[in-house]
Amino acid sequence: MTNNYICVMEFFDYFEQLYADRWPALLESLKGEGCATKLQFADSLEPYFLDEASVFAANALGVQPGMDVLDMCAAPGGKSLVIASMLKGEGSLQCNDRSPDRRLRLQHVLENSLPESWRSIINVTGYDGVKFGMHKKECYDRILLDAPCSSDRHVLNSPSHLEVWSVKRVKRLSVEQGSLLASAVDALRPGGELVYGTCALSPLENDAVVAKILKKRKMMEFVRIEDMPDGADRTELGVHILPDKAHGCGPIYCAKMRKIV
Repeated sequence: MTNNYICVMEFFDYFEQLYADRWPALLESLKGEGCATKLQFADSLEPYFLDEASVFAANALGVQPGMDVLDMCAAPGGKSLVIASMLKGEGSLQCNDRSPDRRLRLQHVLENSLPESWRSIINVTGYDGVKFGMHKKECYDRILLDAPCSSDRHVLNSPSHLEVWSVKRVKRLSVEQGSLLASAVDALRPGGELVYGTCALSPLENDAVVAKILKKRKMMEFVRIEDMPDGADRTELGVHILPDKAHGCGPIYCAKMRKIV
């Protein structure tokens, strides 16, 4: 057997073990086109289509006008649009992404889909997210960390990505996600809240990352996300929206935490 074939089989075997009898239906739904909602803030502005589960994750942050907000891994920008719509031009929004190419896409989305009055409080930056905890200590009221992840729906529908997938990579990503989350904790003000999210299927990239930070950073407390979308699953520490039960939405995982004053 070729290495590529082994990687493909490892993907299917891994998630079949995780999801058991649910896997066939979940697998079929992951091959579908998904479920997007239209974000358009004026007739003259470009619409943006965002998975309804992603809208839910951004809304879970509970942003109010006047807050200082960080979207740590913001590209391509859909969740930043949701946050900007909650701020309504009051406070500040830092949209960060370290990839130059992804940042160009982010800037295009913000410039073409938001009213000018809302854009005036937005700053687009290209820092490594891990550095925020060192250089921007306790600077933000709200932080969204939509962490780089396995993107399993994309992997499934991309033969080239499926052929290099491995459990080892999932574990490596979970370590990187933990470093980003630790940085977000340090950048969060006392009393502030953050939402950690991924589009991954594996609990190694979801609940396990959150559990580790809650154990290591005693100043952080778990916040239960209420009003879940129809069909969403509640995990030990968050909410997992999967397309087989959530009408094609997802996969999106999100968990909420608060820094104790």
